[in-house]
Amino acid sequence: MSIEQKIQESAKAAAKALYGIDADEKMVQLQKTRSEFQGNLTLVVFPFVKAARKKPEAVAEEIGQYLVENSGVVSEYNVVKGFLNLSIAQAAWRELLEEIDSDEHYGEKKADDNAPLVMIEYSSPNTNKPLHLGHVRNNLLGWALAQVMKANGNKVVKTNIVNDRGIHICKSMLAWIKWGNGETPETAGKKGDHLIGDYYVAFDKHYREEVKALTAQLIEGGMAEEEATEKAKREAPLIVEAHEMLVKWENNDPEVRALWKKMNEWVYAGFDQTYKMMGVSFDKIYYESDTYLEGKEKVEEGLKKGFFYRRDDGSVWADLTGEGLDEKLLLRADGTSVYMTQDIGTAKLRFQDYPIDQMIYVVGNEQNYHFQVLSILLDKLGFKWGKDLVHFSYGMVELPNGKMKSREGTVVDADDLMAAMIADARKTSDELGKFDDMTEQEKQEVARIVGLGALKYFILKVDARKNMLFNPEESIDFNGNTGPFIQYTYARIRSILRKAEAQGLKAEAATVALEQKEIDLIQKISEYGVAVQQAGKDYNPAGIAAYCYELTKQFNQFYHDFSILNADNEEQKKFRLLLARNVAKNIRNGMALLGIEVPERM
Repeated sequence: MSIEQKIQESAKAAAKALYGIDADEKMVQLQKTRSEFQGNLTLVVFPFVKAARKKPEAVAEEIGQYLVENSGVVSEYNVVKGFLNLSIAQAAWRELLEEIDSDEHYGEKKADDNAPLVMIEYSSPNTNKPLHLGHVRNNLLGWALAQVMKANGNKVVKTNIVNDRGIHICKSMLAWIKWGNGETPETAGKKGDHLIGDYYVAFDKHYREEVKALTAQLIEGGMAEEEATEKAKREAPLIVEAHEMLVKWENNDPEVRALWKKMNEWVYAGFDQTYKMMGVSFDKIYYESDTYLEGKEKVEEGLKKGFFYRRDDGSVWADLTGEGLDEKLLLRADGTSVYMTQDIGTAKLRFQDYPIDQMIYVVGNEQNYHFQVLSILLDKLGFKWGKDLVHFSYGMVELPNGKMKSREGTVVDADDLMAAMIADARKTSDELGKFDDMTEQEKQEVARIVGLGALKYFILKVDARKNMLFNPEESIDFNGNTGPFIQYTYARIRSILRKAEAQGLKAEAATVALEQKEIDLIQKISEYGVAVQQAGKDYNPAGIAAYCYELTKQFNQFYHDFSILNADNEEQKKFRLLLARNVAKNIRNGMALLGIEVPERM
């Protein structure tokens, strides 16, 4: 039982003994004591005042006295108006540290058989281009959220829906047919996703030229410029061919399907390399090519039940004006499906595959309206979690210069970004002398851990709902609120523990008088579970990043003022080693929830 829980139980007993109140947990409000007051934890006594029929100060005095005499953990107290500031006995802090030390994952919960099943969808790439900076934020958030939900005692299924069909895929295929000359990833010396992305860009380049030429012709023929541009966009030969290819694909044309399968396999091989480098994975991958037909079936079912309606041109719509929204297209006039149809079909398959209790979609905030509509449609169609689905909405991420390096000139390639971060980590570490006495292999591995850690931490420390500016140079700094700063502190602690072991010193409990900064550090270590719980409640991995940074900063302040290996006596050395070991443990566990590795040496 934690110190907070012991105080809560004693406070309930005090309320019963002193005032005859059967207090619940909501009445017993504990918070960290503000720095300007003496104490470690503060109890708010206002909830007891009415029943006690006394002034807040008197109630605080009586409860404070009861806790000192009966709780076993409170050594003294002071009263500030209706706030009871409690000082915790040193023995209680030492016992708490021993308890924390005995649990390798203190503060995290394990899922039992009755734990709710949470499915988290993230990544959702298109097979017409490589993953970019936006995907990096998506994947890192999805992975971290999955770890946080798991640490809160949920069963978690990590899932991905690959957008492997549609007009954008046909554009890459058509460009390859016209200008590819049989090129493959092997002959080009490129990852498959990069190669296909090049053809998507090529399509766009030629299409723009066609639109420009056709627009000029139409204007010469007397058509207004705006009308001519729109007509040219619809009727340019390339886009017409692409739409024809899409119809052929949906009609299972064997030639189109064979090419589609071959090119997608190139892309998947490329994606797998990127995911592996990024350190993310999935328990189940769904493909839009499998789910869109399921979606069409559910839409037809909804049509029969009167949830949807068909217009004169054959297209199918959902009228959501009654819910304060608008009308939403579900099937086009030519019978082809849209993203909403695919999401409905994917939901059907997922519900068949898993007993989902909660569904979380990690998708950018430009899709807020989409998920508002999807929630309503899934609920209408009978999915029990539809109404309560969670759209984990996140903001845009950009670089100070707009781009670092880009094949397309508009987006930042994920592979290029990760390679650049690792190179920057190597360069910075070499310049600072962090790599002295390491083999070349060790240097490369630490550069990978630090470079990717810098990237991940810089992205994940920001509240997901906010737009963010990713500054590579700032992220690699070994000081301040960065991944390398936290990683370096972990490596420093591990170095201290190795030196202690070489000297025959062990980290273990000892009855020593505690300095205030030692007490503060134990208290911070004990707050890990609260941080994990809050991050799960808020769907906010940034809360874990904040905790890791605050713990690291606090340890460094302690280490600046107090020696560990040169402490005054052996008992003090043992205790401080125990303290340091548990700081390192929480850093390792917290960073692991963010998908960030920590190096043993640095």
